[in-house]
Amino acid sequence: MRLFSLIRACQSYARQSTYQAHTRVYLQSHRLSSTNNTEDDYPLPEYQERQKEALEVKKARLLYQSRKRGMLENGLLLSTFAAEFLNSFDAKETTMYDKLINKPSNDWEIYYWAIGNKPTPEEFDNKIMDMLKKHASNENLDDRSRQPDL
Repeated sequence: MRLFSLIRACQSYARQSTYQAHTRVYLQSHRLSSTNNTEDDYPLPEYQERQKEALEVKKARLLYQSRKRGMLENGLLLSTFAAEFLNSFDAKETTMYDKLINKPSNDWEIYYWAIGNKPTPEEFDNKIMDMLKKHASNENLDDRSRQPDL
C-alpha cells in the first residue's frame, strides 16, 4: 500500500513540475516588452450584439454565460437569476440581459451594482437590473450555495 502512495506522490509531483515548466515558458514568451504598458495598451474587444440570433438560441447562450462568469459570486448570482427568470423574458428583456452580462468589461462592476455597493450606470439601470437587485437581496433566504442543475 505504501508503494502505491509513493507512486501517486511521484506522479503528482511530475504533473506539478510539468505544469510549472509550461507556465514559465508561456510567461516568458508573452512577457510585455515594457513595464510601462497599461490596460489601455491592450483593450478588450467591444461588445457586439449578435444579429439575427433566434430568441431560443440567445436564451440558451445566456443561460450558459450566466453560469460561467469567471468569478464565483457572479456565477452563483446570475445562474440562479437566469434559472428563475430567463425563460419568461421577451425579446427586448433578453437583449437587455445580454447587454448587462456581456457589455461591462469587469465582472465586479455587475456584482457591485446588483448588491447595491455602487450606483448602476444609466445604460444598465432598467427593469432587468431592478429584478437582479431584488434577486440579489434574497428576501426569502433561499439557499444559493450552488448553481442550479441544467
